[in-house]
Amino acid sequence: MTTLIVVLGFLPGFAWLYFYLREDTHPEPKSLIALTFLAGAVSAFIALGIEYILSFFLRGAGIERMAISSLLAFALIEETVKFGAAYFSVRNRAALDEPVDAMIYMVTAALGFATVENLGAVSLGTGGAGAAIISNIFATTSLRFVGATLLHSLTSGLVGYYWAWDIREFKIRKYIYVGIVAATVLHATFNHLILAYGNLAYLVMFLTVIGFFVLNDFEKMKNKAV
Repeated sequence: MTTLIVVLGFLPGFAWLYFYLREDTHPEPKSLIALTFLAGAVSAFIALGIEYILSFFLRGAGIERMAISSLLAFALIEETVKFGAAYFSVRNRAALDEPVDAMIYMVTAALGFATVENLGAVSLGTGGAGAAIISNIFATTSLRFVGATLLHSLTSGLVGYYWAWDIREFKIRKYIYVGIVAATVLHATFNHLILAYGNLAYLVMFLTVIGFFVLNDFEKMKNKAV
């Protein structure tokens, strides 16, 4: 059972990582991809710690965890730590030599982050007995694949797009700030849709629209030079 949990916990992240890496016509060093993925995984624990502390302040202020302001705060934490994971993994690296690389490394860090969440979610789905456990695990994995895992990759891909512009424009920081704010709003909106409607169809439609723009950004960055 433990092996199944680990395999299915990693599956959504690895599947999307394979998809995005194919978008890069000049493949990145595997060792650097692995490092960035691991950094993204570590950043998930950092985010969890910050969110845990923030929860105490929110409760003290009488703000519900599911309030819009809380969703924005938690989304901002996650988008920021994912960017930090990618930035500190690849900054000043010779491999970061094309604008699209910023998007690739951001998505890689995001999928490392999402994989830790997936392992936790799949582990929680082991309640019950026998076939019910297997069914819960597969259902959780499927939902994470088309839901939260894809969300993390798309919002971080958007941050990567603005990071690329930051690099091209000689480190003018306004671009990355715009990217993180935009990703935070989209992330919080996704979480709000889950809470307000809980309808997978709405979530898939929402992510499809975001995905269209992010993949278009990938195509635009492929044709630009740092």
